Order: sequence, then C-alpha cells, then structure tokens
Amino acid sequence: MTQVAVIGAGFAGLAAALRLARAGAQVTVLDALDRPGGKAALGYADFSSGPTVVTMPQIFAALHARLGWNVPDLTPAHPTTTYHALNGRTFAPEALNVVGSLEPTLAQLSPSEGRRYRQLLLAARQMYSGAAGTFLFAPPPGAAQLARYAFKAGRQAAPLTPLARYVRSGPFLTPFWLRFATYLGADPYRAPAVLHNIAWVELGDGIWHLPGGLLALAERLYREALRHHVRFEFGTRVQHLSTHGGRVLGAHTSRGAFAADHWVSAADRALTLGWLGQAASPSPRGVSGFALQLRLREDLGQGHHIFWPADYAREWHDIRAGRLPADPTLYLHLDGPRAFLLVNAPPDPALGHSPESKNDYARHLLGRLQARFPLPVAAWQALAPADYARTGLGGALYGRAPHGLLGSLRPGWQLPQARNLVQVGGTVHPGGGVPLSLLSGWNGAGQLLHLDYDSLNGEHPFQSAAK
Repeated sequence: MTQVAVIGAGFAGLAAALRLARAGAQVTVLDALDRPGGKAALGYADFSSGPTVVTMPQIFAALHARLGWNVPDLTPAHPTTTYHALNGRTFAPEALNVVGSLEPTLAQLSPSEGRRYRQLLLAARQMYSGAAGTFLFAPPPGAAQLARYAFKAGRQAAPLTPLARYVRSGPFLTPFWLRFATYLGADPYRAPAVLHNIAWVELGDGIWHLPGGLLALAERLYREALRHHVRFEFGTRVQHLSTHGGRVLGAHTSRGAFAADHWVSAADRALTLGWLGQAASPSPRGVSGFALQLRLREDLGQGHHIFWPADYAREWHDIRAGRLPADPTLYLHLDGPRAFLLVNAPPDPALGHSPESKNDYARHLLGRLQARFPLPVAAWQALAPADYARTGLGGALYGRAPHGLLGSLRPGWQLPQARNLVQVGGTVHPGGGVPLSLLSGWNGAGQLLHLDYDSLNGEHPFQSAAK
C-alpha cells in the first residue's frame, strides 16, 4: 500500500488527506498545532481565528457531494457587509446573485457613485469570468494556457494599470474597492488591477454562513479522515526534510522521524523550501493580521462590519514601514455571543511577541472599536503576527505578496527538487482562502496518484476520487 505523509491539517491538508485515503493510500498527517483547522484553529477552542464566512459556495457543495454528505445548508449574508465611514455614513451592498438586483445597493449611493459602482462591478465580473477557467478551475497553467488567457482576456485585466488607479472612484468608494485585494494579502496600493476580480466573488456571488462555521467543517473533515483510517500526529513540528536523488525520504520532526513514499506539504511554500534546504524567495510577504476574539455578555446575532479609518492610505504606509497601524481598518464579525475583530498587520513575528506589547495594542484596538460600535465585551484574547507565524512564514496569511504585473500568479504544485512531493494550500495555485485551499489540496494531492483533475465548481459531472 502506498504511504503518503501530509504536512499540515488545515483545509488544504484535510482535503488532500481525504482524497488520497479514498484512493487507497495509507495517509499520515503531521501538524504542529494540537487540532485540525490550520490558522482557523488558533486561539480559543470555539472560535475561528481565520475566515469567518465562506465564498464560492459551489466548492463546498461539490466537496460535500464527493464525500457523500448532504449538501450544506448555506445561508447568504444580507447585506454582505456594512461599511462605516468616520463621518457616520454607511454602505451595505447586497450580492447581485443573491438579491437579483442592483437597486438596493445603488439606492445608497449618489448618481455619480452609482454609475461608477455599476461600471466597476461589471469590470470585476468580466475579469473573474476571463480568469476563472485558467487560474481557478484548472490545473496550474503552463506557457500555452497563459498565452491563451493573454490573447482572450488579458486586455480586460488592465495588465499595466495599478489597482489604486483602476478603481479610483471618490473618497467614499475608493477604499471599498481597494479592500478586496487584501483578501490575497496584498497592499492595495501595490496590487495589480487584475485583483479587482476578487470583488465579484463577494459582490456578485455573495458571502455565506456555513452551519457551525468553518471550525465545524474542519472537525467534520477530520472525523471523515479518521473514518478512512488517516492517522494524525498533532504537536509534530517538521524541522527538516531528508532527500536523495530528487526525492523526499523522510521528515525530521519535534517528535522523531517519519518516512513515506509520497509527500504533500500544505504548509506555507516558503517553509517547505526551507525544510528542503532551499532559500525562501526574496519577494515581499503578504500582510499578516492582529485579531481579537471577543466573548460577549449577550447574543447580537450575525453581522459583518468594516470601520474605515480617517486615512486609509496612512494605514498602509504604517504597514509598509513595519509598524502596527495606529488607525487601522477594523473588520468585525458578530456571531451570536461571540465577535471577531481583525486588522491588517505587517508580516513580522516580532510584533506582539511579548504579552505586554500584544495586550497594549489589543486594548488600543478595542478602545477604537468601542468608540464607534459599543459591544458588551465580557472577555477577550488577542492574536498577533507572532501567533499567525505558527502557520506561515513571518505570520503572512497567504505567502508572498501578490504585487506587480506577475505577482498574482501563484506557483504550481510541483517542486523540481522533490519529485515525490506536491505543494498545496493558500500560498500556491489557485490562491488563498478556504475555498481555493480546498481546491488546491484536493487536486494537488490527486496529482501524486495520477487522479483526474476535479474542478469542484459544480459545473462538471462527479469524478470519483477512487479511480
């Protein structure tokens, strides 16, 4: 029986382990944390410290179908998110494919803002439609696929235009459009215009609540993997990968050595290269995060809020300078008697490393939030870049920064120095976020055993993982 070791029990690693086990492999998963879920499992046991809602619901539905589960009862967020300007103005866009009309969104804008919103939403849809078949729902593209994309859809991606210039639309809407690039860890003032396609994922297809949240999904995938005899070794930190003849033979870890015939790394690609003795890319890392997990004294229901700072550009100036921003954008997710507050931060594990500095900045953020949106907070716990560094180099949430003309291209699954290893997860094709990490793990691992590519996008017939 083929033995496969999977490094990482985040969503990509869990998807990889399941596909390989269902194909008949004997699978062992190594993870430095003490439970499944990757960065979503940091902090309180009943909180997600990563994503709070899901996008691309078709991927979750397709994955459930592959595993023989009932289709999840996803419910859309109405509105997607409420945006709060410092002057008290709010904006709460509705997802077009959820409500079926732009009118509820446009009614909140001036006529000129509405025209620009419609224009940029259409552009995001066109960019997404042009790119999805090459960069999302397909194997990592080669030269021929990239040339075909450039010929058919390259111009509409505005390849020579920075995102900040492309989405310029006045003081109220410009930060709104810029923010979507941060979903891939980008500094929006250094991002290429093509990242504007991310806006369609949320504003076109909507954001959705998954029953029990993403930690519940991680736990269910973990239980399903156990049912398929996958072995999990938690509290196991990989230190080095031994190679010979271009193949990985074993892993030296904090709990001894492990051997396998094939390997899947669902860790940050830079960490994998380090374990192989290769230098990490000198390209800048994407942003990290600083978060507060809040316990509330009452149930406030579900809700998603963005609170803009006085100067959005200044926030990114601070981050580029390596400082925790004094006046950051505040993202708040309400989930019954809990809340999750997240801000952008530099990818520097020294920030918030000491309990004093972490708690000082946490209290600063909580004070800024309470001044604009008072909450009945009973208790809180902070997570700094030092905590997120447990799952990614420097605490970067999505690996290298997707800046410049070619910055949005993600590396493929193969590493030439390790023929029997594939790299999956948010730092490689097709990109970051739970839906794409699931897609990467499912198909990247399948490549090890020459399984068919499975789009997981709900548009193609079922392909058995056990071929």
